[in-house]
Amino acid sequence: MTHTPPSLLNEPAEERLLLAHGDGGILTHQLIQGLFQKYFRAPELMALTDAAVLSGAPDLALTTDSFVVNPLFFPGGDIGKLAIAGTVNDLAVSGAQAKYLTAAFILEEGLEISLLEKVVASMASTARTAGVSIVTGDTKVVERGKGDGIYINTTGLGLVRKKELGYHRIQPGDKIILNGGIGEHGLAVLIERNQFRFSESIQSDCMPLNALITPLLDQFGTDIKFMRDPTRGGLATTAKEIALSGSCDLWLEETAIPVRDEVRGATEFLGLDPLYLANEGKVLTIAAPERAAEIVRFMHQLPEGKDAAIIGEVRIGQGQVFLQTPLGGTRILDMLAGAPLPRIC
Repeated sequence: MTHTPPSLLNEPAEERLLLAHGDGGILTHQLIQGLFQKYFRAPELMALTDAAVLSGAPDLALTTDSFVVNPLFFPGGDIGKLAIAGTVNDLAVSGAQAKYLTAAFILEEGLEISLLEKVVASMASTARTAGVSIVTGDTKVVERGKGDGIYINTTGLGLVRKKELGYHRIQPGDKIILNGGIGEHGLAVLIERNQFRFSESIQSDCMPLNALITPLLDQFGTDIKFMRDPTRGGLATTAKEIALSGSCDLWLEETAIPVRDEVRGATEFLGLDPLYLANEGKVLTIAAPERAAEIVRFMHQLPEGKDAAIIGEVRIGQGQVFLQTPLGGTRILDMLAGAPLPRIC
């Protein structure tokens, strides 16, 4: 009979990665700050923005992203469209116009070439729409059962057109603007993955946003204080990250947040909160209060912003997000905890 040495009984268990570490919520935040920033101490990385404006080349912005969505095709998009739009949008919300992209593919042995061609054709079409060129890349093939079909990594290089965006510019009184309904991408992927059937079709909002963001920045300049795209973790998690990084409180008005009727109905049926579902065609904008209404009217003229609304305001605080409910109560929003819907981007 063997006995465990007493010295081993009190040793902590080895911490291991969970799916929740990749959902964009609180565990992702802790992983980035506690591990990656600990060793990769470039000032651009420490800023925790969607794209890095390079200190050695301040007219250039750089971003990278990996896409592991399951299923590969979903209503409103596919992994190829998602890869291009997501990378373009990360640059756009950082004040940069995307110019060049790389594309690296990790492919599983046995993948149908015809399926890969559909993904590549979708990437090419989306890149043309966004006005970017795919200029270099890489391909690797892994053993059958090891790659889940297709993984795509993209890197985007863009020209910085507006340098005024930043957490440091957020002030009490600024208004919070959203360009349309939330939760559509995460819900569309979930429904397709599980083959749920609802009376109304729910489409992902996946699309490049530079056709909205570029003219918006040109028109309103320094009145636009900050932008983020609320992807993984949804609107609530993005708002919490902004509040923490901006050392302020965000107050959101629940009735002002756009949610399509079909999304509201499906999330209520499934027990999900649209505030925490991923978006791939939305931009959260913080703007000077005296121009906010004009900014919304400007957005309404463009297809990507036809449902734009002022959804809240910035107040003095220390990193909290408050949701004012229709009944007059207040709910505190935090980052997404757990992984209710992994593999959505």
